[in-house]
Amino acid sequence: MSAAREAVEQVLAGAVRHRPPPPDGVILARGDTLTPEPVRWLWPGWLALGKLAILAGAPGTGKTTIALNMAATVTVGGLWPDGTRCPAGDVLVWSGEDDPADTLLPRLLAAGADRKRVFFVGDTVEDGQPRPFDPSSDTPALLAAARKLPELRFILVDPVVSAVAGDSHKNTEVRRGLQPLVDFATAAGAVLLGITHFSKGGQGQDPSQRVTGSIAFTAVARVVLVAAKVKNEDGGEHRILARSKSNLGPDDGGFRYTLEQCEPLPGIWTSCAVWGESVAGTARDLLAEPEEHSEQAGPSGEAAEFLRERLALGLCPSNTLRTEAEDAGIAWRTVRRAADKLGVVKRKGGMNDGWYWSLPSAKVSTNSPEECEEVHTKTVDKFAFFAGQVDTFDGGSPP
Repeated sequence: MSAAREAVEQVLAGAVRHRPPPPDGVILARGDTLTPEPVRWLWPGWLALGKLAILAGAPGTGKTTIALNMAATVTVGGLWPDGTRCPAGDVLVWSGEDDPADTLLPRLLAAGADRKRVFFVGDTVEDGQPRPFDPSSDTPALLAAARKLPELRFILVDPVVSAVAGDSHKNTEVRRGLQPLVDFATAAGAVLLGITHFSKGGQGQDPSQRVTGSIAFTAVARVVLVAAKVKNEDGGEHRILARSKSNLGPDDGGFRYTLEQCEPLPGIWTSCAVWGESVAGTARDLLAEPEEHSEQAGPSGEAAEFLRERLALGLCPSNTLRTEAEDAGIAWRTVRRAADKLGVVKRKGGMNDGWYWSLPSAKVSTNSPEECEEVHTKTVDKFAFFAGQVDTFDGGSPP
């Protein structure tokens, strides 16, 4: 570079450094100063880079497993369910519900992930002390850490409602809570996938309207995906992932999938999603929650279906059932009435123990860890005792 050219550039650089800041006010961008850009897709028509997508569904539909399957596809540059190739990249996973070591990583490995491209969000260090990461306040710090990942392509937040510090049913508070995450995804050029649940009721409506919390969750999201179990004509079930809303492309169609148990490492058993054939139609037409086909419509039928599915695993503590029912938005009094109609067997665990429920046709087994995942370890020794016993014991009436 000539001395004259260098001198000119130094002058220009100094002018830029000393240029006064723009005055306060709103900046207007004239249309002819902008360059139109196409939407950039990670999965064409399904997951857009720099945008928020929501994956919603009822409990037990495998939402997290599906999301981790998507993450695994990104890490290896694999094929999406429609056969299109995904560009390889890094993924960032935060979960407020599942442990990375015993749940998330095994599911990723079962889906074929490259673990070197997977990063789990850990604690936040503040004033030299670690504390749990809070997506509602720590997003700026997360963005700073994510700058070390130039190939970040997929961000998973489970559940996305955790990003809202205020009332998740208030529109303005949800938008305020989601905006830092959306800005994060835009700055990183990555897909932001948030997982959430369906609210109680609303069967037969547009599934996007069943997303729990404020409508702002689906309004801010550019794409809404929904997962559900669907009744077959013969009474069986299959699962479908469908596109319920899209502001960027088609808003219909879906794919069948199954959840299978596999062993990615010796002694490590976990679930994985296996994709099936594509299906056509709107999400409302494709998806039907099991309770929609219950023998009895309304809350009672919903509670009965919940009990059939949950107790199919075997003997279960009533306290566990109550917690899971309330998480699913089903009133406990409704569950108890449904249990009476189904003839649910209620057994007392002893003077200082709680009650255990089972279906009337179920055999009480000693294989409790596989049959009832939430049953306390000490219950195992009681199963043999329960077999063949009367339905009630001294020690009070059933819960």
